Amino acid sequence: MGKVSARSSFHLFWGLILSTIISSVGTIIIGNLLTDADMGLYYIALQAPLLIQLFRDWGVGAAMIKYTALYNSENNFGKVKAIIISGLAFQTILGLLLNVFTFAIASFLAGSIYDRPGIESMIQVSSFILLAGALTSSAQAVFVGLERMFYNSVSMVVQAVVKTLLMTVLVVVGFGVLGAVLGNVVSLMISGLIGVMLIYLIYKNFPHVGSWSVQFFENIKLMLKYGVPLSVGSIVGGFLLQFYNIVLANFVSDALIGNYSIANTFVVLISFFSIPVATMLFPAFSKLDAKKNKEDLRSVFGFSVRYGSLLVVPVAMLVMVLSRPAVYALFGDKFPSTPLFLALLAVPYLFSAFGSLSVGNLLNSQGETRLHMKFILLNAAIAFPLSYVLISQLQVVGLILTTIIAPIPTLIISRYWIWKHYGLTIDWVFSAKILFSSAIPALVTYLAISFFVSYWIQLIVGVIVFVLVFLVAAILTKTIKRSDIENLKDMTLSLGPLHKMIIFFMSLVERMMNLFDL
Repeated sequence: MGKVSARSSFHLFWGLILSTIISSVGTIIIGNLLTDADMGLYYIALQAPLLIQLFRDWGVGAAMIKYTALYNSENNFGKVKAIIISGLAFQTILGLLLNVFTFAIASFLAGSIYDRPGIESMIQVSSFILLAGALTSSAQAVFVGLERMFYNSVSMVVQAVVKTLLMTVLVVVGFGVLGAVLGNVVSLMISGLIGVMLIYLIYKNFPHVGSWSVQFFENIKLMLKYGVPLSVGSIVGGFLLQFYNIVLANFVSDALIGNYSIANTFVVLISFFSIPVATMLFPAFSKLDAKKNKEDLRSVFGFSVRYGSLLVVPVAMLVMVLSRPAVYALFGDKFPSTPLFLALLAVPYLFSAFGSLSVGNLLNSQGETRLHMKFILLNAAIAFPLSYVLISQLQVVGLILTTIIAPIPTLIISRYWIWKHYGLTIDWVFSAKILFSSAIPALVTYLAISFFVSYWIQLIVGVIVFVLVFLVAAILTKTIKRSDIENLKDMTLSLGPLHKMIIFFMSLVERMMNLFDL
């Protein structure tokens, strides 16, 4: 299971890296071409359709992942085909209807909701995200469920290339913010259409299964029964995000919102590591039953927290300590508030040391979607009033503090529930070690880069110092053990040439262990 997840995570990893690098180039270009206020309008215009998009999925995407993974592991290819066809048709039809609806109410959204009547045409253009998103999310659900993440990465990279080229050209020729929005939407539509074509290739290559039927309504009923509680949670969570944006729009200037949007672009660096881990945990957990495979589930859960946090926590600390040189090296002093926002946005990723990446996937994989919905509602009940108070007083910092504070009670309660009902826990000593082993190099790096004036030199030196000090700290505290190295070697066997690179890196770590006689 580790080998399959590692291979799929790798394919998702390179897709995320390439697509994000390409998209970041586009963001840097338009960030230098547009004002910080224009960047704020661009952010708001793209957020508007997401308010409607909350009602598009109804949990069918998550259900497609679960049932395609389950039926594929059982070699029931007829059911896999039926789930794919039913889910894709449902999401496409609903996406088209909501697209038309959002286009029609663009004036209301621009004037009454966001108090910016001038962005009506931008919202009309961005409304097509609903149809494009339906195609894209359906394709991604199939790719994840069947662990075909190579296809997912192909569509992501194509989208990033088209998005960067179109946005740049349209902004340069004079379309301004509208051009940036249009480039974003067209690229997502192209990605969605490519995703559907790749689904067809997968569908066409399935083994012959004899007679079978789609049974559209039965499959939709099955998926909605599983997915609606998740959808309710997603809708509430989505309304929460839109509430954040609306409160921001009323209390915060466009310039500060522009700084915040740039910070969100940079924090994607951490998601290079968190998203592949979190994404592949769902199909991995879905293959196990808490009653029948209790010991296997305990092992998978424990390793998911261990190796997930081993990847994510150090990267989050690195982003926090190098936020200022990274932003100033690329943009100068154009976005002065972005470094603080970026450092704070990295904090929630530290919770991966306590299972934040694994808990939701575990509950959903075991069919506890109603319970997961309750946890999301609890988080929202805390976040709604807290966000209004903090944003009105601290503006963007208040919003980020809300995203840090509000999930903590939910994480604590969900961890207790999993321990009580499944007997699953995490290695608390390891969690403390990974946080300590990441904090020490962050402190050393902060002190080391203070001797340099050039932000580019600070960035380069900072990365080198952090990595070296982290490895030493992790080895001395036994955060990384020889057994971890052997496990990682085994899990990456299927990565081809990359496996040799990993072996080389692991051999260096082993030599350091020998140096310290550990």
